[in-house]
Order: sequence, then structure tokens, then C-alpha cells
Amino acid sequence: MNRRYVVVVGDGMADYPIPQLGNKTPLEVANTPNMDIISSTGRIGRFVSIPDGMDPGSDIANMSILGYDPKIYHTGRAPIEAASMGVELGEDEVAFRMNLVCLEFKNKEVIMKSHSAGEISTQEAKELVKFLSENMPFPDGIRIYPGVAYRHILVWKNGPSSNTLPPHDYLGKDISDYLSKDDPVVSLIKMSWEYLKDHPINRERRRKGLYEANSIWLWGQGKRMELPSFKEKYGISGGIISAVDLIKGLGILLGLKPIYVEGATGYLDTNYRGKAEKAIEFLKEKEFVLIHVEAPDEAGHNADIEGKIYAIERIDQDIIGTLIRGLSRFEDYSILIISDHLTPISKRTHTTEPTPFAYSTKRRIEKGIKNKKFCERSAEDSGIIYEGEELFLSFLKYS
Repeated sequence: MNRRYVVVVGDGMADYPIPQLGNKTPLEVANTPNMDIISSTGRIGRFVSIPDGMDPGSDIANMSILGYDPKIYHTGRAPIEAASMGVELGEDEVAFRMNLVCLEFKNKEVIMKSHSAGEISTQEAKELVKFLSENMPFPDGIRIYPGVAYRHILVWKNGPSSNTLPPHDYLGKDISDYLSKDDPVVSLIKMSWEYLKDHPINRERRRKGLYEANSIWLWGQGKRMELPSFKEKYGISGGIISAVDLIKGLGILLGLKPIYVEGATGYLDTNYRGKAEKAIEFLKEKEFVLIHVEAPDEAGHNADIEGKIYAIERIDQDIIGTLIRGLSRFEDYSILIISDHLTPISKRTHTTEPTPFAYSTKRRIEKGIKNKKFCERSAEDSGIIYEGEELFLSFLKYS
């Protein structure tokens, strides 16, 4: 049978019960008829996307979803993003993720105000990164590559193996202790302050009452990553749709084709429907596509309850709904919806608990009825919990 396979990752959309929502989660409150038909007609459960002892990053979670053991293959977050940008790493080079962030200097404290410099635009960010590259006296052996919005890459020949901090894990927190370390990474971060504080872009953002991009932040470092291709592992070929370099880079390392979608931003204003339409078009030629949506994760980091519900409902209506209608033209299909990890509103960062998933097939969806909500509670009540390769292999085999 000529089956198509689609995975939709709602980044960080799973959550804890929220008092303001009557102790329900955003997934429970959101209107999600298309996710619900998948969970009602197929299989729903929980997946251990973060192996014991590993950080709950989207890189690790999405590797796990696709059946690649992060404990074997993962070397760091930044090498994946470097691959997305076409940056090749030498054996002696270390890639760092370089965020543009907003810090607040308050007496002796330094507060992480925004891990994204107030969701700075790509145009503004590229100008700042270019300015730093041309004016800041970086040590020899450093290359900088501008990315999308606040996300950039720094490559450091024989770079240090420092213990770094993911900035989104420290929103609203004092990081002065970390910044007091005698460490080459910290030294570069602090050096950037002088060059960024009075840049015209930051002066204009101050004038408008926006967060400034007043610091770089280096983290997620690692060396070149080697992975068996998706085609070799599963015998099918495909593509990946994401506005985030991290996820596109993982796809590239696996031999999945990155698919460009106009208006895909990684924020709440992303082109949800465009992602689904591009996936359907791509599946005329290939068997598999992964659609990644960053928006609910950004809402979780910003403690934006309404934004998270909005993102979930747009995923349901404009992505899942469009897919179910569009995929009906194919002989058969399987569709998986999953939150790669939790990004609870109350935590404003990723957590390691098992995350909900559901998958179904064309035949089941077309003949089924909606009677089970796609949410954390239903997933836990099912008693099904997968880890490692179990989820993806079961998804491929389900009929």
C-alpha cells in the first residue's frame, strides 16, 4: 500500500493544570476537533522524549521522536543549527548557539529579561550580528553566522568546553553568579555589552519601549554530529518543515529535505496553513514529512496562556484540519500529533515528563467518531507509554 506519513510537532504545547483555566491545561481548554478525532480513532499515550539525565531541549526531544537515541548521537544543540545554515564544522571546531538577549542590570543583579531580545526581527538581528562581526575584537579562530530572529551561530576553533546556561531556562532570574565566572565564554558575553548598548537599533528599540538586544548569549555548544540517514534507517524519504534552524538542521543531518514556507516565523504569527499546504504538495513525490510549530513553546516561555491556547487552536484548525482534508486524495496515510516536551506556563521552561501523543490512519479517521480529547489527561489514562524507538516504529506499523 502506498502510504504517506506525517508527524506534526506542537513544540512545548503540553503543560500542567493552570488555576486560571480551572485547573485544566491549555490542551484541555483549547478547541481541537481535529486532534480529538486522531486520539479518538487511533492510539493515544505518552512518550518519554527526554532520556534520563539529559536536558529537555527540542533537539533531544525531536531526535527521540524520530527514533534516534540522543545518548548515542547527540553532541550538542549548536552543531544541529549549524547544519541548517550550511555551516560545516571541522574536527577541531566547536559550534555555539549565539542568542541575542535582553539583560536588565539592577543594582548587583543581572536579570535575564528576554531570551529573544523581545522577539527581535531577523532584519534587525542580522544588522547587529554584522556589526559585532566587524567591530568586536573576537579571539582568533572565531566565525559568526547570522540566523533567524534572535538565533545565530558562533564557531570557535579549539573552543572551550564551558558549562553554559540555556537563556530561556533563566527568564526573570538573576544570572550574576554565572556572569562572575572566569571563563572565556562569559568574557565574550560581557564584551558584547559595550558594543551593543548604544547601537542605533537598540536606541530605537528603547525609544519604542521594546526590549533591547543588549547582549549575546553563548550556549548549546558541541562538535560535529554524525547520524545514519532517515532513508537508511526506515527505507522512506521525506522532508521537514520548520521556521527554526534547530529542527531544520536535524532534518538536514538525517537527509530530510528542508521545505521553505513563506511567512513561517517561529512565533504566534507563523503561517500555519501554509505549512500544511506545502506538506501536502511535497507528499505527492515523497513518503514522509515532519511539520514543526514553535509557537506554543514561545508562548510557554513567555507565560502567555492565551497565546498558547491560540497557537494550539491554529495548529488544530489550520494544520491538522488542512492535512486531514488534503491527505484524503492519497490511497492511505498515517498522522501523528505530539508535543515534543512540556513547556509549562508556571515554569516558563522545558520539563522532562513524558509528553502526550496520538496517531491514526486515513481509514480510521474517515470512519471514526470524536469521543476522546487530545490532552495530557487522556494520554495518561490510556496507560500507554513508549520510549526510544518504540513510538516511531509503532507509528509506521499502525494500520
